[in-house]
Amino acid sequence: MRLGDIANEGAAGAGKPLDGVRILALEQMQALPWGTQLLARMGADVVKIESPKGGDQGRSSTPAMTDPEGRMVGATFLRANLNKRSVCVDLKAPAGRELVLRMAPQFDVVAENFKAGTAERLGLGYADLKAVHPSVIYLSVSGFGNTDSPYREWPAFAPIVEAMSGIYEFKRQGDDPPLPAPVGALGDIGTALFAVVGVLCALRQRDRTGEGQYLDVAMLDSLVAMTDLVSNFWSMGLRGGELAPLIMHGFRASDGWFIIQVGREHQFARMAELIGHPEWIDDERFATRQGWLDHLESDIRPAIETWARSMTTREASEAMGNAGVAAGPCYADDQIVHDPHVATRDMLVEMPRTDGVDQPILVPGNPIKMSGMADGPDTRIPWLGEHTDDVLRTELGLDDDELARLHADGVIA
Repeated sequence: MRLGDIANEGAAGAGKPLDGVRILALEQMQALPWGTQLLARMGADVVKIESPKGGDQGRSSTPAMTDPEGRMVGATFLRANLNKRSVCVDLKAPAGRELVLRMAPQFDVVAENFKAGTAERLGLGYADLKAVHPSVIYLSVSGFGNTDSPYREWPAFAPIVEAMSGIYEFKRQGDDPPLPAPVGALGDIGTALFAVVGVLCALRQRDRTGEGQYLDVAMLDSLVAMTDLVSNFWSMGLRGGELAPLIMHGFRASDGWFIIQVGREHQFARMAELIGHPEWIDDERFATRQGWLDHLESDIRPAIETWARSMTTREASEAMGNAGVAAGPCYADDQIVHDPHVATRDMLVEMPRTDGVDQPILVPGNPIKMSGMADGPDTRIPWLGEHTDDVLRTELGLDDDELARLHADGVIA
């Protein structure tokens, strides 16, 4: 699926669920921008406030491409900022703060993901916004929340809160060091999803009551929720990453690895039949789930890998699935990029590069498929400050002289 060419291009037919919802986002990196991008995909109008001095920090991440003016645009920014407009305002300047406070009443949601307490120091905290916009929904996303936490002042990125959730230690083997970011931006995107749920709930509640509210979403809270097996298993007597006994392992086929999960006796029986060992069903060694693990390396793995030796990972997984056993290939990067499921469900969006490289940037599509909403089209990420003058003219009625003065003073860019 390719990007649309016109900013805020709408879907055909009935439109989108969040058409008419407006979000003013004081955001950077990924935990909040990914969430506002999802809201934009559902129809919200998102205006992104960036610093005139380089903009969102995600623009300087690597790998990167360059924009039409030769400025760096990094992968973190590219993944999380489709369908938005960029306005450059210096929030540290009193005049910049006043611009945001004047714009805020035109928006349903004001969202920020500064380090805890920064928005208040800038004069742009919830109390400041509520004073000019009593029904505002104000979303704060931070590492450890804006209320009481012993870590409130700590800076945080995704791997930090992932580590503190317990999941790294839970999965660490022997004396190996922890493996940071084992599933990409779990800490960022997981937090973004909870933030989106909170915004949708707050919008619904305001529909009923007319009142806005403050949403405080912490990355560590989100990760504790997403890695719930760490604390849940601990409370049930399992320690040090110990799992309940089940087959949840990788096995070799002719062209790589595939994963099987067997956690119930009827699934084990189906697997045993499929790989040519029906006698295991009545074998005392495999009568318990612990027995499966006790004999995994001596019996089960050699049998499965012998059965799969002449198959591809996809063929082995399909055969397991047809027998009622859950299995799937371990795809490499080029395999997932060319996977027919991904293509059929428009789960990769192509963004043509602006620096002469033929390979387009690939950004995940919208995973929420709705029968009453057209999927896409997405519009490209905004260049830094691309919409500054247009937005300030439209929202605040500023004329050319006022805009020129703000530019000259470095308040906007």
